[in-house]
Amino acid sequence: MAREWVKDSLGELIEIRHGFAFKGEFFHDEPHGDVLLTPGNFAVGGAFKTDKFKYYDGPVPEEFVLREGDLLVTMTDLSKQGDTLGYSAFVPSRSDGRRYLHNQRLGKVILKEEKSLDIRYLHYLMCTKEYRHEILASATGTTVKHTSPERIKRYDFLRPPMKQQKAIAHILGTLDDKIELNRRMNETLEAMARAVFKSWFVDFDPVRAKAEGRNPGLPKSIANLFPDSFEDSELGKIPKGWRIGSVDEEFDLTMGQSPPGETYNETGEGVPFYQGRADFAFRFPTRRVFCTAPTRFAKAGDTLVSVRAPVGDINMAAEDCAIGRGVAAVRHKTGARSYTYLCMRSLDGVFAQFEAEGTVFGCIGKKDFHKIAATVPPKELVQVVERITSPLDDRIECAEHESRTLAALRDALLPKLLSGEIRVGKLATRDHGTPECRLS
Repeated sequence: MAREWVKDSLGELIEIRHGFAFKGEFFHDEPHGDVLLTPGNFAVGGAFKTDKFKYYDGPVPEEFVLREGDLLVTMTDLSKQGDTLGYSAFVPSRSDGRRYLHNQRLGKVILKEEKSLDIRYLHYLMCTKEYRHEILASATGTTVKHTSPERIKRYDFLRPPMKQQKAIAHILGTLDDKIELNRRMNETLEAMARAVFKSWFVDFDPVRAKAEGRNPGLPKSIANLFPDSFEDSELGKIPKGWRIGSVDEEFDLTMGQSPPGETYNETGEGVPFYQGRADFAFRFPTRRVFCTAPTRFAKAGDTLVSVRAPVGDINMAAEDCAIGRGVAAVRHKTGARSYTYLCMRSLDGVFAQFEAEGTVFGCIGKKDFHKIAATVPPKELVQVVERITSPLDDRIECAEHESRTLAALRDALLPKLLSGEIRVGKLATRDHGTPECRLS
């Protein structure tokens, strides 16, 4: 270790401020008001998640309004393994004008002296195994794990000079920036696919246009597949000639089954195994679990549905895998993977009802899928929308593959850079002013 690296403690360099106990009566899931951040917005490994937001429309003390670039750390974790406890994430930007609020159970990191510690370097320090081990070892609670500012501030580490900190953060941050760019691109691609699906199969825009004598704005070959009037059904007005069916009639459905616990491992032995929504929060999960004695399977491209609390989380399998009892695999009988995914996403409100009906935890079984009514369009339309949306899914999958490779590279470099095993060479500057780091 270089002589210029000095032993320090976080308590000498940072403060951690608690969040505010916002009033529960103003919480809601509908997207209006401010965004109330929770530990659920933190991903395993230290990153910010932009799904499953909570919203708040009550009074807000100004000092608990967050700014882009603020660094937060999780103080509470509901998982038995403490998956996100102590991890940090930066508050991202928003383009819709909504504010992020600093909720209780989250700590806001304040640098005491910016000359001594780079905030982005600190974020990566909070992703190291050594830091995580100390946080988990000092945590309190069994079912719900807690840490505190004082426990976090007790962590000792070797601090490199500021130039080294910035260079290390630049290398790791460049990889994370590309991963974030891929994530945003994928959000846009999925939004495009969902907009087409909603227009055709939820709002029936082409049918309404034809019924009103307007041009539906589609190629004639596609427009001709839509009728020009509606008829009554148990779900209300639907396009004439379409019908109402149940999910289990229109889709091939495989309910998961969990083999004995001793058959699970994280060493890569056996088949990739998805036990519940935590395993498929991303198409490529952070924690990879395998099973040597699987009994139920999903194919790559199948839509995975969480059938135990929380019910109704949706993703698409990126690989052939085994599924546990917390997961169902769904595929339209035509084989249309993208249509299946979009259709399951459109059932969010229906799945939420099963979440509320659970005695202790929400759940949904195969018989329940039979009770879920769905509009059944002609197969020709399903095939058309599949030709439109499937290429978008291909692009999403390619970006996910790239992000997974970049994340593996980042995770391999992180401990070596922060321990000094790999040294960062002299920081150069390209013509356009971007720092350039060379490893040595």
